[in-house]
Amino acid sequence: MRENVGDLVVFLAVAKAGSFTRAAKDLGVSQPALSHTLRELEARLGVRLLNRTTRSVSTTEAGERLLRTIAPHFAGIEGGLTALTEVRDKPAGTVRITVGDTPAEGIILPAIAKLLPDYPDLRVEISVNAGFVDIVAERFDAGVRLGETVAQDMVAARIGPDIRMAIVGSPGYFRTRKPPVTPHELSGHNCINLRYTANSGWAVWEFERAGRALNVRVEGQLLVNSNILARLGALEGSGLAYLPADYVEPFVRSGALVSVLQDWCDPFPGYFLYYPSRRQPSAAFSLVLDALRSRG
Repeated sequence: MRENVGDLVVFLAVAKAGSFTRAAKDLGVSQPALSHTLRELEARLGVRLLNRTTRSVSTTEAGERLLRTIAPHFAGIEGGLTALTEVRDKPAGTVRITVGDTPAEGIILPAIAKLLPDYPDLRVEISVNAGFVDIVAERFDAGVRLGETVAQDMVAARIGPDIRMAIVGSPGYFRTRKPPVTPHELSGHNCINLRYTANSGWAVWEFERAGRALNVRVEGQLLVNSNILARLGALEGSGLAYLPADYVEPFVRSGALVSVLQDWCDPFPGYFLYYPSRRQPSAAFSLVLDALRSRG
């Protein structure tokens, strides 16, 4: 069965936006016309693609299946068209990157800030999201993850050095508590728990010394969903935080934070930019990739 490509574009826009109003605005059409197009598409296919409520729109099981099938193909077409428009002296276009708050602040933004003045037609969207994002379905050009978590079907480019984690607390916190000597002693401490998304579990604190790995689940009164809040909580004396060492190093150096269990924090592969192997990179994306790879 051949479907009108325009109808599929409308479906993709609504599924991505989760709203008929926002999708209509993005496509430059009226909401009634967009709703009519979707109803006709569902009627021809004989399945409901979208669940509609007064507040939101979400894909049904059939809609999710269709989305996973066609989204990569439309992304490839869009990438090919973008590449054609960039045959000029300087790359142009928009590059979308999803990334956690720590590498966004320490790696991505500094590199992009240096790049943009020389390329006035280049736009870079940095979307901070600590959870695992399907970059194909969400139409991102690339994402950033630690090297150990990059999927095998992705191209990965190193954009940062090896990382060490650090367990830190404020001097005030340690006035009434003895610093832990081993990870097992964390059970007697008030630890700041971190959960990156609503559907994920609380992050496990991972340790390694001389090849021996140890994972510890901690408990504490403060629970947050970002490294920024975990660091602030440690500075305020609310407990111990488990964070990248370079993220807290200025505060350790100034004495605002105290680092413990350093001998249990061996280095591991740092951040990588990853993108689909089957997608032809645009000139704009290649420019951003080169700028970030030089920091690896």
